[in-house]
Amino acid sequence: MSEPAPLPSLADKLPQPKLVVLAISVVAVALSLFQMYGAGIEPLGLFYQRSIHLAFVMFLAFLMFPVFGSNRKRGVLGWVIDLGFLAGAFITGFYLSFYLDEIFNRAGFWTSTDLIIGIIATVTVLEASRRAVGLGMTVIGIIAIVYALSGPRGALPWLGEWLPGILSHRGADVDRLVGQLYLGQEGIYGLPMGVAATYIFMFVLFGAFLEVTGAGKFFIDMAYAATGRKAGGPAKAAVLASAGMGSISGSAIANVVTTGAFTIPLMKKLGYRPAQAGGIEAAASTGGQITPPLMGAGAFLISEYTQVPYLEIVMVSIFPAILYLGTVYLFVHIVALKNGMRGMPVEELPDWKQVLKEGWQFILPLGVLIYLLVLNISPMRVGFWAIISVLAVAALRYVIWFFYVAPQNGEKASHDRLKVALANGVRITIAALELGAKNAVAVSMACAVAGIIVGVVGLTGLGLKFSSMMIAFSGGHIVLALVLVLIASLILGMGLPVTASYIVLIVLVGPALSNEFGIPLLIAHLVVFWYSQDSNVTPPIALAGFAGAAIAGASPLETSMQAWKFAKGLYLIPAFMVFNPEIITGGPLPLVLWTGFTAILSLAAFAAALEGFMFAKIDLVSRILIVPATIGIFYPDIRAEIAGTVVILAILGLNWWKSRHSDGPAAKIAA
Repeated sequence: MSEPAPLPSLADKLPQPKLVVLAISVVAVALSLFQMYGAGIEPLGLFYQRSIHLAFVMFLAFLMFPVFGSNRKRGVLGWVIDLGFLAGAFITGFYLSFYLDEIFNRAGFWTSTDLIIGIIATVTVLEASRRAVGLGMTVIGIIAIVYALSGPRGALPWLGEWLPGILSHRGADVDRLVGQLYLGQEGIYGLPMGVAATYIFMFVLFGAFLEVTGAGKFFIDMAYAATGRKAGGPAKAAVLASAGMGSISGSAIANVVTTGAFTIPLMKKLGYRPAQAGGIEAAASTGGQITPPLMGAGAFLISEYTQVPYLEIVMVSIFPAILYLGTVYLFVHIVALKNGMRGMPVEELPDWKQVLKEGWQFILPLGVLIYLLVLNISPMRVGFWAIISVLAVAALRYVIWFFYVAPQNGEKASHDRLKVALANGVRITIAALELGAKNAVAVSMACAVAGIIVGVVGLTGLGLKFSSMMIAFSGGHIVLALVLVLIASLILGMGLPVTASYIVLIVLVGPALSNEFGIPLLIAHLVVFWYSQDSNVTPPIALAGFAGAAIAGASPLETSMQAWKFAKGLYLIPAFMVFNPEIITGGPLPLVLWTGFTAILSLAAFAAALEGFMFAKIDLVSRILIVPATIGIFYPDIRAEIAGTVVILAILGLNWWKSRHSDGPAAKIAA
């Protein structure tokens, strides 16, 4: 899923009127039930599913986010504006679904009503995006529309006609543009919205059911039980907990505020500086967006664009995710050893047996999910049955208590308790349905505006032009091309959520990476998706870093710099995929094992070089030598790989020997 824009703090946010809160709940639950019906009972046609879904989402957006902001009352003017947009959301969804056959029959020969409704839909989508996602996304959507339009006859030219060179084009009139954006399959209701309205929503809803039933606490407690006694325990728990939360959340900011509320204060207590604690949590939480099975909704989009089965996307992404999280874990470990930190007292840690006993039910739905995916069932239907499994396991757990545990303990399993349990079950179910729909608003609106951008790219041929520019600027050098993609992703990430940034980038640079530079299609998509994450941890705009800074009470810029350092795997691992494609595409087993080993070794050495410590302090000359050795491992030549591996092993081996014959912090902790 993609990242929502930062919302006002709770202190500045005014409470909504009770009637509005009730309306939000009703619409959210209705949206989730509609999605459940389409996923598991009666699948709907493409345009029916997407148009009704978007109408519901826009309705929610206008109810949840007042026109003048959440820190001001709507007032009469605000309600007039919002009622107008609520009507627009309803009309545009109703019109397309009710008159769909007639619209198809007159394809290309649109009536004035078609065009008016299309214009209303475009304006409504842009405004809903401004409220739910942020102004940056809306501005980029408006620029795309202005770029596509042509000026009236005799009037001044529009943006597309002003631009020089290959970016110039004749432009499209309103009829053609509205047909592309509202009445066609490549605009608002295109592939991004299709994925958001099917796969993404169901897995967001699945995550909401797990969250409401307590899965977040289960993953955090298990992480503390596993790592709490080790050096830097809370920081290591943050890495593991974020990976676990990533399997149900897929949102970096959600991971920061969920796990960070527990881990950041404990990291500070242990000795990490506030900026370090916030940066570690931000870097670890960003790993949640590249951790299967959700991958921040990226796995579904990559699958749709590449036509590679979803399960295959998940499987090939496991090792890169482990590499990234392992790199962050190693950074944490090195910092702990450098500063002589110890673990937490045993009495302050949860007992893993007790945690597992109380939370085993959260593992079973994930098992059901994976099993159904292996059977090659549609991800949308898999999400439906995964949700049903959460409810079934919760019910089974209570039945076991009611008929077995309670009598064994001498408790009276009364019918009153059964009624209370049923009431709690209904309440939790409604809360999960509501939370899932609310969580999906930002990603669906981002996909709707991304659809506008994709539609404009297809209408104007901008994708091919951008690819030509990329080839020209890079001079045909693949390293320069990757740097250009990284810069573009960072710039886009300042205004777009991760999912939207990936969609826009892959449409613009994907053809060049695959066709001109010979990068395998799947790897090209993974590279762009990974690079799209950098806005979470890269200054000056680092949303996950800012969230970590707020919890840690640290400087946002300093925290972001720490997050940027700890998240170095985000930049190195995609490059490793490009130059060593067998890590993704497969190959002879010895080659795959060798590539995996060198990837782990080079990332570990790079982390050690940045921190200047591994087993013992690393001298300056050795730190400098690690850089070309790492480059040699990345270079697709077996001689360079072997030479780089030998150098790194020699440096790390020497430092290990020094640590065994010194009294430094690492030796003391080991003792």
